[in-house]
Amino acid sequence: MGSRILGTGRSLPQACLSNHDLTTRLDTSDEWIRSRTGISHRYLIRANESLVDIAAHASKQALERSALSPSDLDAIVCGTVSAEYAFPSFACQLQRTLGVTSIPAFDVSAACSGFVYAMAVADSTMRAGDWNRVLVIGADALSTMVDWGDRSTAVLFGDGAGAVVMASEPGPRGVVATLLRSSGELADLLTAKGTGLRCTAETEARRSPDDALQMRGPELFKVAVKSMADITRQVVERAGFKLEDVDVIVPHQANIRIINAVAERLGLNPEKVFVNIERYGNTSAASVPIALDEAVENGRIHDNDLVLMVACGGGLTWGASLLRW
Repeated sequence: MGSRILGTGRSLPQACLSNHDLTTRLDTSDEWIRSRTGISHRYLIRANESLVDIAAHASKQALERSALSPSDLDAIVCGTVSAEYAFPSFACQLQRTLGVTSIPAFDVSAACSGFVYAMAVADSTMRAGDWNRVLVIGADALSTMVDWGDRSTAVLFGDGAGAVVMASEPGPRGVVATLLRSSGELADLLTAKGTGLRCTAETEARRSPDDALQMRGPELFKVAVKSMADITRQVVERAGFKLEDVDVIVPHQANIRIINAVAERLGLNPEKVFVNIERYGNTSAASVPIALDEAVENGRIHDNDLVLMVACGGGLTWGASLLRW
């Protein structure tokens, strides 16, 4: 008995910030940002918005497309590092917003790999027979963690949420194989302290640079490309397929250079790789489910397609999941 995705959804904050908008607060330009990241726009959460509400909107969309209601769920698993509270968890807050109670709801912390990790937890528990229908969410607001005086990080991140509803189902469709990896020795390549002031882009208050997101870009680039390429090969081989059998690859939208380098390292046809970083920036754990939902909406994914999702994030964490759609 495996698990397959019944429906997907995505939701974003109201405010869209273009590269041109960023030039009013940073020493940068549209050309500088585009050439280094591939990003044109990103959506940033504002002080009057709640990431839980944004995640709830994505979740309701996924549930509606699955012809299910929150009361049909057996569990809620959230990949996030953006919960406003140490406790209750983000998932428990979302559970309350959705109006469902008693079922398990908890967070998985793996930074940009969070959604892939959360989906792996859901799939494993469903295979064990404990859950039949699970809501899996990736939601983050890393724009609240950056130093808005540091153009190397401030231009990268957008906020948002993506969701899928997974159901236990016999047959060949669904999750075929998943691999998760981490390396604590590489922790200092990408960090953000849990303490410190979290502030949205439009507020006058500013997070201390010492508490803000820190990234060692060149080193992280090399590790991200290698780890994502390696685990893509490994998960496909584990499932008994070849890379050319994969129909669509949905990678973490971290940076267009990383995405292109992974595709080149694997010898992939670029047309198989779904890219939407230009419109959203790096939305961390929300990146893969937002891209997956858009790929489905745009007709890039069809019944029985082999779909591969792969991500790399702080921890350092990385993971990949292969599905038969």
